[in-house]
Amino acid sequence: MMMVRRGLLAWISRVVVLLVLLCCAISVLYMLACTPKGDEEQLALPRANSPTGKEGYQAVLQEWEEQHRNYVSSLKRQIAQLKEELQERSEQLRNGQYQASDAAGLGLDRSPPEKTQADLLAFLNSQVDKAEVHAGVKLATEYAAVPFDSFTLQKVYQLETGLTRHPEEKPVRKDKRDELVEAIESALETLNSPAENSPNHRPYTASDFIEGIYRTERDKGTLYELTFKGDHKHEFKRLVLFRPFGPIMKVKNEKLNMANTLINVIVPLAKRVDKFRQFMQNFRAANFRNFTFIQLNGEFSRGKGLDIGARFWKGSNVLLFFCDVDIYFTSEFLNTCRLNTQPGKKVFYPVLFSQYNPGIIYGHHDAVPPLEQQLVIKKETGFWRDFGFGMTCQYRSDFINIGGFDLDIKGWGGEDVHLYRKYLHSNLIVVRTPVRGLFHLWHEKRCMDELTPEQYKMCMQSKAMNEASHGQLGMLVFRHEIEAHLRKQKQKTSSKKT
Repeated sequence: MMMVRRGLLAWISRVVVLLVLLCCAISVLYMLACTPKGDEEQLALPRANSPTGKEGYQAVLQEWEEQHRNYVSSLKRQIAQLKEELQERSEQLRNGQYQASDAAGLGLDRSPPEKTQADLLAFLNSQVDKAEVHAGVKLATEYAAVPFDSFTLQKVYQLETGLTRHPEEKPVRKDKRDELVEAIESALETLNSPAENSPNHRPYTASDFIEGIYRTERDKGTLYELTFKGDHKHEFKRLVLFRPFGPIMKVKNEKLNMANTLINVIVPLAKRVDKFRQFMQNFRAANFRNFTFIQLNGEFSRGKGLDIGARFWKGSNVLLFFCDVDIYFTSEFLNTCRLNTQPGKKVFYPVLFSQYNPGIIYGHHDAVPPLEQQLVIKKETGFWRDFGFGMTCQYRSDFINIGGFDLDIKGWGGEDVHLYRKYLHSNLIVVRTPVRGLFHLWHEKRCMDELTPEQYKMCMQSKAMNEASHGQLGMLVFRHEIEAHLRKQKQKTSSKKT
């Protein structure tokens, strides 16, 4: 009996312990189910018995699944695009290599596409390693550094030289605008990828972009450093992107003979006999022998004069050079004119070098040197006239087909920009570049009394721009202080001798 009683007591004690543990477990579960969660916990994991319940879980899972699906789709698109570009690039490389080897009569090891793509990827990665991305490089002088341009969503802040290059600009050129937009969009795709964020992280948008800097090493590629707002104050996100350049490819190898390419130089003129005399001296020096004088009556129109001169030619399709009487050109420039034009294909709009006032530039000399010695391309002697489009080389057939000048424009100016824009809107290639053999000779700019105060002010600003460089004008403004300093120095020197 004693043993049965002890066994019964042991069994009862085990049951009691199990009941106690069961009660504790039920209490813990009750506390977990009923205790309110923090804000972040409630947003991340809705409770099964909350008002959202099962639907809340499904909504979060669906949102997270959608983000992953979008990210995977984006990756697939990028991979497909990269494969397509690699395939296209590989074919171009093979074609170029085959053509070169066939021309030389040499055999070529034709590697499979997979190896070509791997080699190209290795090359692109090597461009990043060679560029100044991860570490600086030693430079010989301060002028060897490649500067960055900075930009925001609205403007680009640049260091390009030229009188029409503003310190800040809204990108007008489509390639520059698309380039920067693509860099920002690529950065946003990375920032919004599921691998970078938690399920409930807010998506980054273009409004989070603060600023960026970029620069191009022309033999390697373009580096972009983009800064975005972070999650908290004083926190930021920075992405570094690189657009590598590919290897050089041979596109064309041709032999050109310009011996029989005639140039018809057309010069409109009104009441500038002295300049015309100087122009004709240069005209003869360039070995021109034949010229025709066409006299017109009525109100002067530069566009009308050039248009009549272009249509007056009755021979074969001739190369036209629209020129002004205050322009100096060399015979070498005429070859440049021939080489950069092609009927039905290319028109040439050179940027000429505009001469400063020789009286100011050489004011400290005993005499102004001859004209040929003045034509030196330096910042002290002039500037690239990158806002002018009046000097141009184009074939007569292209000029006729494009519609010529707007003959409704009277006086001087405006017709050149109108023609230039028509070529930009066509399928012809417009070659625009500074040239070393084309000069705009200085002549005094007169601001008429009939102008309004605002027009007169603008005219005087334009006049100052054509007179001398910033430094030279500064020397004129402060000449009294400079002269006073020289007098003091002479007095000190004379006092020391006595």
